[in-house]
Amino acid sequence: MDFNAYLNLISSQKNLPFILFISVFFVLSVLEIKYGGYKEKIPRLLRWPNHFLLIIFNAVLFRVLFPGFCLYAAIFAAEHRFGLLNQVPVPSLFGIIITIIFLDWTLYYLHRVYHAIPLLWKIHRVHHTDVEVDVTTGLRFHTIEILMTTLVEASVIYLMGAPVYGVFVFELWIGVSNLFNHSNIRIPAALEKMLRWFIITPDMHRTHHSSSPAETNSDFGFNFSWWDRLFMTYHEPLKAGKEKLGLNIFEDIRYFEFKSLLLQPFLDKKGEFKFKNITREN
Repeated sequence: MDFNAYLNLISSQKNLPFILFISVFFVLSVLEIKYGGYKEKIPRLLRWPNHFLLIIFNAVLFRVLFPGFCLYAAIFAAEHRFGLLNQVPVPSLFGIIITIIFLDWTLYYLHRVYHAIPLLWKIHRVHHTDVEVDVTTGLRFHTIEILMTTLVEASVIYLMGAPVYGVFVFELWIGVSNLFNHSNIRIPAALEKMLRWFIITPDMHRTHHSSSPAETNSDFGFNFSWWDRLFMTYHEPLKAGKEKLGLNIFEDIRYFEFKSLLLQPFLDKKGEFKFKNITREN
């Protein structure tokens, strides 16, 4: 497929991610409201408007500055026959599967890096200071983190010569997965236990959002749960009602505001500007 054909593919499917996102978000939101698995302590009307402002801010910014960045990385690699998968003939389906698996591993390991390096943790913790976990938490990421993740992912795509279709499917998949595994729904125990061997379930990911550092530093997976088992970062889901979610900082109501979400990486636990001598704070 030549460059123009790839552009036509992106153009013809440009609304699909948005339509899929809205559809999945709506379904999960309804399920949360009607059949929420865990009782909320902070009303949605307080959290959701600020989450939506952050989501819209990030979406508009990246739509302007980095539209389809990861897809274009794959297109550029294909056009210049750069990257491992562009050096050897591989079946299309195999290329897509390898792309999904390798990109998922990349995000798993990058997630661990965000937790391990204090400077990056300051940025990533915006995602963890939500004292509830629901479908909107899956999109509550600081703008700087989204930028860094996009650049890393695009670099990996270029170096591996990932096929465009594989990247396209992965981007759709991870968007849906983020909504699902953060959603406040409870899956029947037997089904949840079976699913947990393959994918990240909401119960499994709630452990990662615990206020306990030992639990927060576990269950790093995005889509596939086997990375945590393979690299020994797996933690059994917490018993319902036994967990305390969110970090023990920025619990004051003023930190739920949109501007506070943007400023959080630059604040210490007293709410004062401090981006030097960074230490890990929970």
